[in-house]
Amino acid sequence: MSITSQLSSPTVLRRVLAFDALSGAGTGVLHLLLASTLSTWLGLPEALLQASGVAIFAFVALAGWLALQASPPRGPLMAIVLLNFAWALGCLWLAFGAAFNPTPLGLAYLLVQAAVVFVLAELQWMGWRQLATGERMPFAA
Repeated sequence: MSITSQLSSPTVLRRVLAFDALSGAGTGVLHLLLASTLSTWLGLPEALLQASGVAIFAFVALAGWLALQASPPRGPLMAIVLLNFAWALGCLWLAFGAAFNPTPLGLAYLLVQAAVVFVLAELQWMGWRQLATGERMPFAA
């Protein structure tokens, strides 16, 4: 059994979605409660941090709901995959192409977010493809 098929099992997919929802909730709380402080530390506009904090909670609700499904529906799962890829690209744009000038800490924050979210999107994409084939792993719950 390949590592790809193991990583794309329904159980692993639900765990990835749960981690995505929990880490997103943490990020959203930080962006909402500490926007002013984070703005100073990261060199990003306070309004951007607040708006992203609100947007993250809509994402968290969907990812959390999908994590609770025995077999996540493919349409909403694809939405999560695309939103994660968009978030990763947005972080890279803010880091290197935007009109903003992030601090070194802000640059690191954006790059770590881009990397983590990209990995989550890739794992979710693998799970989506596995659902598309209809194959079930013998050890999957």
